Amino acid sequence: MRQAIGKVARVIALLVIIAGLVLADRLGVFGRAPKGDAAKYHEKTFHVTHVVDGDTLDVDLPDGAYPRTRVRLWGVDTPETVKANTPVQHFGPEAGAFTRRMTLHQPVRLELVGRETRDKHGRLLAYVFLPDGQMLNRLLVEQGYAYADPRYDHPHKAEFARLQRKALKAGLGLWAEVRQDDLPYYYRTRLKLPTEAAATTSSND
Repeated sequence: MRQAIGKVARVIALLVIIAGLVLADRLGVFGRAPKGDAAKYHEKTFHVTHVVDGDTLDVDLPDGAYPRTRVRLWGVDTPETVKANTPVQHFGPEAGAFTRRMTLHQPVRLELVGRETRDKHGRLLAYVFLPDGQMLNRLLVEQGYAYADPRYDHPHKAEFARLQRKALKAGLGLWAEVRQDDLPYYYRTRLKLPTEAAATTSSND
């Protein structure tokens, strides 16, 4: 009887040790951190160290060989200001200034979308939430600093498209003086601007 009890006790002890080793491994005790962008960034808060332009910024966490992580905002596209071989675009400086004012040296919370966490340039794709809880991506579209990017699916795609229609109708931000040639290529043939429509009507009169 004592031998049987001792054997059961040894088995239980072995199972406890194995469970402890597995847990320690998952926590990175043996030098291996949790894998994947979700474990590293999702619902985590970081400080913004640099703003590249209206829709791209850096946060204070190393990313592989890079000392900081570059974040590209999901679902929005601001006019270019620093892209190689591309002139500064209409309302680009204003969009960059807005993002800089809202985020630079501030804590922001990142929210990732499923398994699609990087763009083709290796930048982290995220919704960025400001200290007051507002989503920067949403604000950029709502206040006319960015286009709602229709090229990729994401949870807020329909909402951003609706906010863009309202901003366009109200003439907010870039929509106040934007011309057809200023629009991104993916909108030039599918988006009719009120100013262009008015100009067409006037010329026909």
